Amino acid sequence: PSRAPCTKTSTRHARATSQRTARWKSGARKAAAAQAVSSSDADVLRLAEEISREAGELIKRKLGADIVKTKANARDLLTEVDTEVQDLLETRVRERFPDHSFLGEESGISLDEALDHSPEWLWIVDPIDGTTNFVHGIPMCAVSVGVAHREEIAVGVIHDPFRDELFSARRGHGCFRNGTAVHVGAEATPMEAVVCTGYAPIAEATEPFLRGIAALARLPVRTLRMLGSAAVMFAWVADGRITAYAEVDLNAWDIAAGALLIQEAGGKITDLDGTPYTLRTRAVLASNGATHDSLLTALQDAKVEGLESKK
Repeated sequence: PSRAPCTKTSTRHARATSQRTARWKSGARKAAAAQAVSSSDADVLRLAEEISREAGELIKRKLGADIVKTKANARDLLTEVDTEVQDLLETRVRERFPDHSFLGEESGISLDEALDHSPEWLWIVDPIDGTTNFVHGIPMCAVSVGVAHREEIAVGVIHDPFRDELFSARRGHGCFRNGTAVHVGAEATPMEAVVCTGYAPIAEATEPFLRGIAALARLPVRTLRMLGSAAVMFAWVADGRITAYAEVDLNAWDIAAGALLIQEAGGKITDLDGTPYTLRTRAVLASNGATHDSLLTALQDAKVEGLESKK
């Protein structure tokens, strides 16, 4: 038979447990409050802007750097400056926010691995977006820094050091260029639209790229452009300089910062199925919003799909 508990012992145990629980809850509340202060999106934005400018100065000084190696193929370039800039950015982030996770283009880890390390805050960074331009001495590349909080982009910064333009956004607070609010363009139809695209450095991207160019030309759009830097093209959609940007295969670090800029500037960003952007989006259409459906339909009718949909 089971033994009845001692009333005095049980009472003391219950009281001690209650006290420990209260202390734990109080400590958890204080820790959460401290975390909220130390990792507020305003603090994160300030650091993202500061280190993007610092990295931009380094890029500007070293334009035209020698190639260190290629990555997947001879068209996917990497320079020692990419690594140097990423190391600078990561060091600054870890000094200020040691509990945040960091994913850079040169990190060698996946998005899921980075999120496993810290699901709260994740810095998603492309140290030089537009490396081929950079290697060839073309001053059209940028530092791209997106910061996700619980898998939603909270802060985005793109710095173009060659035009001294810093585009920044904090969720719910608008999009800015050097402190001045910017908005997407007012083009209402594809006929008015300046549309950019890019050519991914892998063979599988060739056919969808060509179908996409043909589909947009047939609409027609006003003109098509390729600038060689996803970050610059996203920033310019947000600033109203171009109407839209589409590409079939990008990575998280290519899109993260630009996605928030466009949303906060009043635009729209989806994958090529029309699904709203997430950290895992790879094929993308970003636009001023008014032209989005027409452009998306033209791409879909031409069977322009993201490469991940073929796997």
